[in-house]
Amino acid sequence: MKKIIDEVKLLLKRPTSLQIIANELAEAEVSLLRAETGVEYALSMVNYNKARVKRLKAYVSELSKEA
Repeated sequence: MKKIIDEVKLLLKRPTSLQIIANELAEAEVSLLRAETGVEYALSMVNYNKARVKRLKAYVSELSKEA
């Protein structure tokens, strides 16, 4: 029973500055990972669209020669 009371006290105890900072750091690291994932996706889309534009320009050029 004492163990349960101690656990409840621990849950209700105000977090220390170090705990708050550690939690914020963990959240910042997750945010950074999400942002990096977004950058990777955006760069992939840029490369995809560059290749697409190049392919379509070549196709237009080829069709123009035939006409």
